[in-house]
Parts: sequence; structure tokens; C-alpha cells
Amino acid sequence: MTWPGSSGEERAQERFGLSDRTAAFYANQMLNYLNQPMQDFIARMEMVFIATADAKGECDCSFRAGAPGFVQVMDEKTLAYPEYRGNGVLASVGNMLDNPHIGLIFLDYYQSTVGLHVNGSARVLDSNEAANLLHLPPAMIEATHIKGGRHAEAWIIIGVEEAYIHCSKHVPLLKRLDKHIAWGTDDERLKGGNFFKVRP
Repeated sequence: MTWPGSSGEERAQERFGLSDRTAAFYANQMLNYLNQPMQDFIARMEMVFIATADAKGECDCSFRAGAPGFVQVMDEKTLAYPEYRGNGVLASVGNMLDNPHIGLIFLDYYQSTVGLHVNGSARVLDSNEAANLLHLPPAMIEATHIKGGRHAEAWIIIGVEEAYIHCSKHVPLLKRLDKHIAWGTDDERLKGGNFFKVRP
């Protein structure tokens, strides 16, 4: 039987004696679409970590956040989220234009401590393209406008290829504290300033 995963994964599974365990995981935990519990899980998430790589395989891992459900479940095979200007480097978006493969992990730090991996392919659309191609309702586009007038500069559309659990045993259970979120700010102090002392 053909299982998902790379030839490197297969070699690692054989090397560490995990082939049978892997087969059970693929059979019992992995889907190539988002079932209803996965869709419900994503709908209440306020953050996601994304991994991308350029055409040479050089990687970036980044963080995205928003109101619950900012990653929209369009259907069982499609996700969409708004992309705002961050540091202006556009490393993740640039990678997606070079190489559409993307990995996402949603982690629930506040309730279940379970995570959800979603792997697939990404497309970068501007807001008009997203509205026209995905029939995004105006309210959804408007909901991505943040205080201060900043709008999403693009939408990332993800075609789902794999979805599977990240086990809860090492994910910490955290307590949520109030924090003023200065969405879209360019205030250096609010953004963290020179926290890592890169500037002299």
C-alpha cells in the first residue's frame, strides 16, 4: 500500500523501527480533507504557525493571528486567510510564489492542548481576486480591515492535502491574560522595538 510522506520519511521510519506504528497512524489519524471536527477546531483558533520554503528549499517559519476563525474554512479542501504587511520582507509570501507547498500547525493552548497539522498548496491572491474567485462575501473582506484603516494586502488560499493530529502530551496548557492588541501598528515600541539588540 502507498502511504503519504516522502522517501526520507520512509527511510527514517525503517531506520528507527516505526514502520508499523506509522502505518497505523496514517490509517487512523490522517485525512486528505478537513472533517467536521477539524473544521470546528480551526474556526475557534486565533493563531497558526506556517512553514514555507523557497525554490531552493530554504525555509521560513512564521506566525499569524487574528480574531477566532480568521483562518476561514471555505470547504473541506480549502482554507483562506488574510495576509497583512508585517516587517515588509514578505518572506512567507515570497516563498509561496516560488514554491506553493505550505505546512500549518494550529495549537490549542487553552482547552484541549491538541494540535492540528494541515499541509497543502498555497496561492496568493489580492482581495479582488479572492472575492471573485472564491465568492468571498463583502462582510468577510470587510472583517479583515483592521483599526487604523489597514486592509489585508493579499489572501492566502490553501488547498488541503493532509490533515492530522498533533498529540497533546507536550503542549502546555496556558492561561489566557488580557493584552491590548495594536493590530497593524507601526509603533516601534508596541512592535517590540530593538528587543534583540540588533541595532547598535
